[in-house]
Amino acid sequence: MAGSAEQARHWRYAELPGVDLLRAHYINKTFVRHTHEHFVIAAIAEGVDVFHHGGADQHAGAGTLALINPDTTHTGRAGAPEGWRYAAVYPSPELVSGIAAETTAIRGTPGFVRPVLEDPYAVTLVHRVLRAADEGNALAADTLLRVTVTRLLRMNGGPVPQRAVRTAGARTAARARGVLEERLADPPSLERLATDLGVGPFALLRAFRDAYGMPPHAWLTDARVRAARRLLDAGTTPAEAAVALGFSDQPHLNRHFTRIVGVPPGAYQRERKNVQDGESAQLVPSGVWQNRRHTQT
Repeated sequence: MAGSAEQARHWRYAELPGVDLLRAHYINKTFVRHTHEHFVIAAIAEGVDVFHHGGADQHAGAGTLALINPDTTHTGRAGAPEGWRYAAVYPSPELVSGIAAETTAIRGTPGFVRPVLEDPYAVTLVHRVLRAADEGNALAADTLLRVTVTRLLRMNGGPVPQRAVRTAGARTAARARGVLEERLADPPSLERLATDLGVGPFALLRAFRDAYGMPPHAWLTDARVRAARRLLDAGTTPAEAAVALGFSDQPHLNRHFTRIVGVPPGAYQRERKNVQDGESAQLVPSGVWQNRRHTQT
């Protein structure tokens, strides 16, 4: 595997609504701090994935899974010279909750307890989900996905802890987040935001980081990329999405989108169109803007 080019495919299969799929091989790729609206179930086939989660670096090697709950800040990078090769499914919270209610005794909002789980069989199951989706086998893909989620919840599931009592700092952070959500394309400066909220800039920084795991500017970029995904899914071009969300230009969006999602906006959008058109697509280089089809390596 050493010397191979980085490749990634991020797509959806129409018969698995509410689920994103990813197959990738990264070597020098570094994911900045970000979150997902869905669960992350990443099955490592080769190499090592290192991701910062819960205040420490976690190491997921071959035969293990990286498991991340929605809205949980994390990063990602290679932990070995050959990088890491993996398959991932991103089921929605609603889908996971439904599976948990039907197949487990978990009470409350279900989630994963440990971020790394050694289970070669579950790794195989995740890869089989993607293979079934590639082959257009809806019955197998849906069945294998539900078996996988059930197995992981039974082995490593539990109720997600409830939020702590809201402190003054947490309330300030929530208010700041509300302002940024309303002004994604035209955010205020840190000083202006702090002044409008009646606190000092450093107090706001500390409160926001404590509440959301990253400073306001990093959270804003993450939120913009999430919004960009929704616009791209709706058919907005990458150039139009960049302007609508306050990126300086399309390359600015490309850079941040690729550092969070793992593929460029154009490749991401083409896969969405492929789902609508019933076409199949192949792995493409993860860091390059592609304008044509590629054969699978």
